[in-house]
Amino acid sequence: MNYYATPIAKLIEEFSKLPGIGQKTAQRLAFHILSLPQERALELARAIKEAKEKVKYCSNCGNLTDVDPCNICTSPQRDKGFICVVENPRDIIAIEKTREYKGLYHVLHGAISPMEGIGPEDIKIKELLQRVQKGDIKEVILATNPNIQGEATAMYISKLLKPLGIKTTRLAHGIPVGGDLEYADEVTLARAFEGRQEI
Repeated sequence: MNYYATPIAKLIEEFSKLPGIGQKTAQRLAFHILSLPQERALELARAIKEAKEKVKYCSNCGNLTDVDPCNICTSPQRDKGFICVVENPRDIIAIEKTREYKGLYHVLHGAISPMEGIGPEDIKIKELLQRVQKGDIKEVILATNPNIQGEATAMYISKLLKPLGIKTTRLAHGIPVGGDLEYADEVTLARAFEGRQEI
């Protein structure tokens, strides 16, 4: 038995398809939207429509943008000799928030995962190699996730870059700031020792 009017049921169904949104949260969101004044609800609908229509991938780095090439690729303040390789556009936002990195990016749009049928040809590795070969690149920083897929992707890319003679580095992994040693697992501790720096 359907407890909701058809438009409400459809709205709940659409919200529940979003990542991390269960049935209860979808229901809460739907009822919240319905309780908004008409203009606020339409603003939300317009924002979704505009984002879908205007946002695309940068033809150079693969980041999400409304101008092509994106603002990072065209910024005169960025060091064009560095490319930081990430798995998805969300990773760029995380790195940019640190205000430490001033180079360019390359978004792979995934990671190598044979279990999921994702091979090197399914992500933007070929495009990375093309950028490296035609640019004056001093260093490629591999910032893929510290999981099996991210590690496999980083190793694969580093093997392709080695013959080109380009410095290739990997982000250090280890104990988070504010973390306790006793709660760190063996792999994290081993990585922390490998990535240690002189002070």
